[in-house]
Amino acid sequence: MKSLRAILAAGLVVLSFGVAVAKLPPPAPLTEEQKAAAEATKAKAAASAEAAKMQLAKAEDRVVAHYTAEQKAKGKAVAPQMAAAAPAAKPAAAPAAVPAKK
Repeated sequence: MKSLRAILAAGLVVLSFGVAVAKLPPPAPLTEEQKAAAEATKAKAAASAEAAKMQLAKAEDRVVAHYTAEQKAKGKAVAPQMAAAAPAAKPAAAPAAVPAKK
């Protein structure tokens, strides 16, 4: 009996939540100031991401330099493996050939 009540209560909660959400008005359109603020925030985030990439690259370079120096001190030859600095752009796919009409 308790489980039936719990199921009914859960159903009532879900139903009432659905009705409440359905009655919410649509969000107001963004003003020019809000759009400008969003663009500025997006630009800051992009700049921050680029700075983080550069810091990561520098840290990786330091680790590689330390590792190669350590290996040379041990007398082992280390061949550096050069990774692509940036992912190569994928070549554009050729458009599919259109069969000739008879």
